[in-house]
Amino acid sequence: MPSQTRKSHFRTIQKFKTDYAPVSISQYVSERTGMHVVVADQKGPKVQGYFALATEIFDDSGSPHTLEHLVFMGSKSYQYKGLLDKARRLLYPENVGFRYETGGLMPNLRVLTADRIREFHKEMYQPKNLCLVLVGEVDEENLLQILDDFEDTIINDIPPPSAPFKRPWVESAQPPAIAKTIVETIEFPEEDESMGDILIAMFGPDCNSAIETAALTVLLTYLAGSSVSVLENIMVEKEELASAIYQNWDARPNSVIWIQPSGVATDKLAHVEQRLFEILREVNSKPLDMKYMSDCIGREKRRIKSQAESSSSFYADGIINDFLFGKRDGSTLKDMGTLSEFDSLEKWSDEKWREFMRKWITDAPHISLLGTPSKSMSEKIKADEEARLAARRKELGPEGLAKLAEKLKDAIAKNEVEIPNSLLQKWPVPGVESIHFIESITARSGQAKKLGAPSNRIQQVVDKQASDVPLFLQFEHVPSNFVNIIVLLGTSQVATEHRPLLPLFLDNFFNTPIMKDGKKIDFETVVTQLEQDTVSYSMNGGGRIGDAEGLAIQFQVEPEKYAAAIEWIRTMMFDSLFDETRLKAGIAKILADIPEEKRSGNSMMYAVDSMIHGDKDSNIVARGTLVKAVYMKRLKNLLANEPATVIGWLEALRKSLFTFESMRTLVIADIEKLPNPVQAWKPLIAGLDTTKELLPLVKGKDRLSPDGKNPGNYGAVIVPMPTIDSSFLISSAKGPDDYNDPRLPALMVAISFLDSVEGPVWTAVRGTGLAYGANFRKDTDAGHVSFSIYRSPDVHRAFIAGKKILESYIDGTAKFEDHALEGAVSQIVCNLADEQATMSRAGQFHFVNGVVKGVDDEYDTRMLKRVREVKVEEIKGAMREILLPLFKAGSANLVATVAPIMKECTGKVVVSIGSAYYHHYYSPSRLNLT
Repeated sequence: MPSQTRKSHFRTIQKFKTDYAPVSISQYVSERTGMHVVVADQKGPKVQGYFALATEIFDDSGSPHTLEHLVFMGSKSYQYKGLLDKARRLLYPENVGFRYETGGLMPNLRVLTADRIREFHKEMYQPKNLCLVLVGEVDEENLLQILDDFEDTIINDIPPPSAPFKRPWVESAQPPAIAKTIVETIEFPEEDESMGDILIAMFGPDCNSAIETAALTVLLTYLAGSSVSVLENIMVEKEELASAIYQNWDARPNSVIWIQPSGVATDKLAHVEQRLFEILREVNSKPLDMKYMSDCIGREKRRIKSQAESSSSFYADGIINDFLFGKRDGSTLKDMGTLSEFDSLEKWSDEKWREFMRKWITDAPHISLLGTPSKSMSEKIKADEEARLAARRKELGPEGLAKLAEKLKDAIAKNEVEIPNSLLQKWPVPGVESIHFIESITARSGQAKKLGAPSNRIQQVVDKQASDVPLFLQFEHVPSNFVNIIVLLGTSQVATEHRPLLPLFLDNFFNTPIMKDGKKIDFETVVTQLEQDTVSYSMNGGGRIGDAEGLAIQFQVEPEKYAAAIEWIRTMMFDSLFDETRLKAGIAKILADIPEEKRSGNSMMYAVDSMIHGDKDSNIVARGTLVKAVYMKRLKNLLANEPATVIGWLEALRKSLFTFESMRTLVIADIEKLPNPVQAWKPLIAGLDTTKELLPLVKGKDRLSPDGKNPGNYGAVIVPMPTIDSSFLISSAKGPDDYNDPRLPALMVAISFLDSVEGPVWTAVRGTGLAYGANFRKDTDAGHVSFSIYRSPDVHRAFIAGKKILESYIDGTAKFEDHALEGAVSQIVCNLADEQATMSRAGQFHFVNGVVKGVDDEYDTRMLKRVREVKVEEIKGAMREILLPLFKAGSANLVATVAPIMKECTGKVVVSIGSAYYHHYYSPSRLNLT
C-alpha cells in the first residue's frame, strides 16, 4: 500500500485529450530517477501495463532477449529467421543496433555467459531508460504515490539522473543511406520448391514526422492496400504473379519500408521483383488517381478512429515508439492528440505525392531478397545438426555430460525456490466489483424475440419500428461512434459436395462484378465504393463469434452509412456475378498460398488434427489447407474446361447459404442515434421466403468424424517438416460438450491453475527449456480437451513433463497452494474481462452467449460463483477424469509436426503412452486428400 500522501517527485510534462476519441493522455517524469510514465485513460474493464526499455546492443549474443526472459519468465529457445536477418545485415552496418538479432543467433546463444547478461542489464535497465505505460482507467494520484514509494527503495542502488547516459537508438550511430540497389537470392529449407517469397526493404522518413509517416501509410495503402490498389490489382488480380502484396513500415529514426510479394513461383522470383518496380515507375510517370488517393486518406482516418476506440495497443504502440525515438519534451507525443496531419494531406497536389513517392520508393535504392526454397538445404541442415551433436557428445564425453546435467539440475533447483506465502499475501486480489465492465444493453426484433424481449429503453426504441421485418435481429447498445454489423449464416443446408468451394466463395464474395439497374459493374468499382462507405468489411468463418461451423459477414461503418452497409450486404448476396476471370484469379491466389501454409509447423499440426476429427460435412475441414491443396487444383482444371459447371456449383452454394432461415443478425451501435434500426433491413429479405422457421446452428460436436467422437483409435500422426527446426504437438481427447455440464467449473479452474504464468506446466515445460509453450484447452462446442506443445526441441520430454506434473497433483505429490488457486480464479475473471474489453466485443459477448451458446444472461455470473466454490477434490477429479486421458493410449489422438532430425525422437511419445497407439509418418507433400 502507498504511504501517506506527500509531494510527488514525478513532474507532469503534459496532459491532453485526443480530439478523435474519448481518451486523455498524461505524461510524467521522475526528477529523482529519470523514470518516465505515460497514462492513456481509456474506459474499459482492464488496465494494460507495459514496461518499455530502449535496449540497444551491438552484437548477436542474444543478451536483450535472454535478459527479458530472465527478468520476467525464464529462458527459452528462439527460432531464427534467415530472410529478415539477411535484410538487416544489408540495411545496417556493424555499428548500428538495428543490424543485430536481439534474440541471438544460435552459435552465439550457445556461448552466451551470465556475465555478459549482467553487463547488459547494468547498462540498459536503469529508471532513466524506462517508461511505464498504462492504458485503461487509472487513479493517477495513487499511481504516483506507489511509484514514489518504490523509488524510495531503489534510490541508493541506481545511477543519478545526471550520470552520463547515451540514449539508445537516438544518440547512437545512425545508418547511412543505401548507396545502391542490391538484389540477392537467399535459400531456405523446403521440400516443396515450387513457390518462393520476395522481401524488399528501403529507408523511409523519420518516424517523428507525423505528416510524412501519415503520407507513407496512405501511399502504401494506395499502392498495395486492397484488390483495387495498383500493385495488388495488376500483379495479383490480373497478372497472377503473386498471391498477395504485403506492405508496412517500421517506426525508427530512419523508418524502414517493407514490401513483400508472397506466393511467387520460384522460377519467376527475379521477374516479379523487376515487374514490381516497373509498375511503380509507370505509376509515378503519370498523374495519380487523386480521387482514390483521397479515398485512401479518409479510409486511414476512419481506421485510426476505430482503433482508438477498440484497441488498447493503439495507444501503447504509439507511446512506446515515442519513448524509444521521440523528443523528451513531449512534443512528438502530443501529435497523438490529433489527426490534423490527414487534413494537411488532403491539400497535397498530385506532383507533391509523386515527388514523395520518388524520394522514398520509386527512385530510392533498396534491398531485394529473393527467397528460394531448397530441398538440398533441408538435407544439409539435418546432416550438419547430426554432425554437430555427435561432435559435441564426443568432446564432452560421459563425464562432461554428467557434469553439465548436474549443473543444469542445480540451476533448476535454484530457479524453483518457492516464493514465501507471506510475500504473495502482500497483494490481495480485488473483488470482481472493482472491474468496470462495459455495459451493453440488449434489444431484439423479429425472430430474435423468441429468445425473449428485454425490458429496457433500447427495446422500446426498437419496438417503435414497424413489426413487418421478421428477420432475426439482435441489437447491442453501446456508446460507440461506429456501427458493427454481423450477419451470422448457418450452413446446415449446404450440400457436402459444395463445402470445398467455400474458400473460393469467401475470397470472391467482395471481389466480383455486380449487376445494378441492368448494368454490369466491374469488381474494381465495387471494391472502390465499398472502401468509400466502410471502415472494414469481410466474409469469413464464424469462429470469432463462437460458431466455427458457420460463416459471418461483417461490416464496420459510421452511423450515417448504416443503410448503405445493409444495401451492400443485399447486393453482394444476390446481385453479384460469378465471373470466370475473377474465379480464375481467386483459385490462383489460394493455390499460391498453400506452400506457405504448409511451411508452418503449428498450422500444419492443426490442419492434420482437424482432418482426423472432422467429418465430411465440417466446414473447418472443407476450408483447411489439406483439402484446398487437392480440391483447388481439380477446380482450376474444371474451370478451364467446364466453367459453367463450376459457376453452377457456386450458384447452388449461394442459394443454400443466403436464406431467411439461415440468417441471424447482430447490430452493435449507439442504437438511439441510429436511423431506422429495424426498417433498414427490409430490403435484404424482400425476395426471401420469410415463413420458414429459423434453423438451429450447427454445433462442433455435430460435425465430428467417428475418431472425433471417440478419440483414441486413430493413433499418432508424425509429420517431418524440413521448414521447421523444432516440434509442435497436440493431443486431443473427449471433454464436456454442454455449457451447463456440472464438471465445467472444476475443469476451468484446473486448466487455469495448470496453465498460469510461472505455474505448474510453465515451470515443468517452458522453465526447463523443453518448449516455448505448452497448455491445456477445452472446446465445449466440439466436446474436446487438448494438450498442445509449441516449438519444442524435444517434444517427447516435453510431453512426459506435462503428464508428470498433472499426475503429481492428482496423486497428491504436489500440493495446491491457496494463492495459486486464487490466481487461477482471478485469471478466469480476467479472461471474462478480455472477452468484453471493447465496446464492440462487449456487444458481441452477449450475442455469443445468448444466440450461439444458448445460455441466459446470468450464465457467467453463476459460473463465476461456482468457480469460486470449487473444492480441491473437484479439481483433482477434473484432472484425473478429463485431462489425464490426453496422455493415455486408447483415449486420445495425437498429431506432431517435427524437424526431420526429430522424427525418431518424437516416435518415443508414441511408445511412452502405450502400444495401442499407431505410428504414422507422412511427408508434407503426401498430406493431401485422395
